[in-house]
Amino acid sequence: MFLTRSINVSRRELGFLSCKTGNPIDDCWRCDPHWESNRQRLADCAYGFGKNAIGGKNGRIYVVTDGGDDAVNPKPGTLRYGVIQDEPLWIIFASDMGIRLKQELMMNSYKTIDGRGANVHISNGPCITIQFVTNIIIHGVHIHDCKPAGNAYVRDSPQHYGYRTRSDGDGVSIFGGSHIWVDHCSLSNCADGLVDAIQGSTAITISNNYFTHHDKVMLLGHSDSYTKDRDMQVTIAFNHFGDGLVQRMPRHGYFHVVNNDYTHWEMYAIGGSAAPTINSQGNRFLAPNTAYNKEVTKREDTSRSKCIHWNWRSQGDLMLNGAFFTPSGAGSGSSYAKAYSLSARPSSIVGTITYSAGALSCRRGRSC
Repeated sequence: MFLTRSINVSRRELGFLSCKTGNPIDDCWRCDPHWESNRQRLADCAYGFGKNAIGGKNGRIYVVTDGGDDAVNPKPGTLRYGVIQDEPLWIIFASDMGIRLKQELMMNSYKTIDGRGANVHISNGPCITIQFVTNIIIHGVHIHDCKPAGNAYVRDSPQHYGYRTRSDGDGVSIFGGSHIWVDHCSLSNCADGLVDAIQGSTAITISNNYFTHHDKVMLLGHSDSYTKDRDMQVTIAFNHFGDGLVQRMPRHGYFHVVNNDYTHWEMYAIGGSAAPTINSQGNRFLAPNTAYNKEVTKREDTSRSKCIHWNWRSQGDLMLNGAFFTPSGAGSGSSYAKAYSLSARPSSIVGTITYSAGALSCRRGRSC
C-alpha cells in the first residue's frame, strides 16, 4: 500500500515539470502552443514498430460535428462518414462528444482520429475495427464499455457495405492491419480485449495509453496455431497499466515492451503462449500485495521443456514490492534484434515519462 501511495504522490508532484519529460513522442510535439494549427506534425512523432504510420497526413481536415451514427448510410459530419472515405483524412472533433456506435466502426486506410481539444468518448456500443487496412493513427480519445454487435450490414467505404457477423466487443480490433499507431488513449472495461492485434497484423506501436479495469487487456496473435502471426512486430511503450487489470498476452511474434508503468495486475503483467520473443526494457513493475502474484511473467499452457527455449529477457526493469521476471531462452541476438524498436530510458524516470498517459486535456492556445 505504501508503494502504491508513493507512486501516486510522485505522479501528482510531477505537475510542475516542464513539457520536456524524456518521453520522445511527447517531447516531439507537446511543447508547441500552436499544436492545433500544426496537428499533422503528430504523424512525424511516432516511435517503435509503428513509426511509419502516417494516418491522414497531407489529407484534408475533416471535422466531426454530429455524434450520431448510421452503419450503412452515415451522414456527413459523423465519425463513421469520415473514417470510411477513400482519401487520406485527419479527423478532429468540433466539441466534446459522446459517440455510441450502432455497429463496429470499420476504418479505411490513411486516417487519423485526433481527439485533441475535445473530450471524446467512444463507448457503450461496438467500437473500432481496423481490418485489412494500413496507416491508421488513433490519438486522444476515451474508448470504454465496448460491446459486441454484428449480424448486420456495415459500410466500410463509400462504394461498399457488407454483412458483418458477430464482433467480439474489443476497444480497438486490428485484423490484418499494418502501420498502426494507438497513442494517448484511455481504454477500459470492454467485452473482450482493449487492444487486440491478430491475423497477420504488424508494424504497430501502442504508446502513452492508460489501461484500467479489464481482464484480457491485449491479445497479440490470433491463436497458437496461426503461424502468420509469427512475424508480428509490436512496440508497447510509455503506457500506464493501472487499476483492475488481470492479464495480457502475446502469442507469436516480436514484442518490445519498453518504459511502461505496471502499477497493478491481478494474475500477471506479461504472458505468452506460442514462443513469442519478449524484450522488456526499462519498465517499472509494482507487484500486488498478494504473495502468489508477484511474478511479472506467465507462460500459458506450455510445458517447461518447451518454454525454457523462448526468448524472454528483462533489461533495466525496476522491480518493486517483490516483483520478479523469469527470463528464458539462449538470448539469440537475431531474435532480440527483431524485438528492438527504440532506445529505453532509465526505469527510474518511468513515472515522469508516463505521467500523462491516456487522453490529454489539450486546450487551444496552450502547449498540450
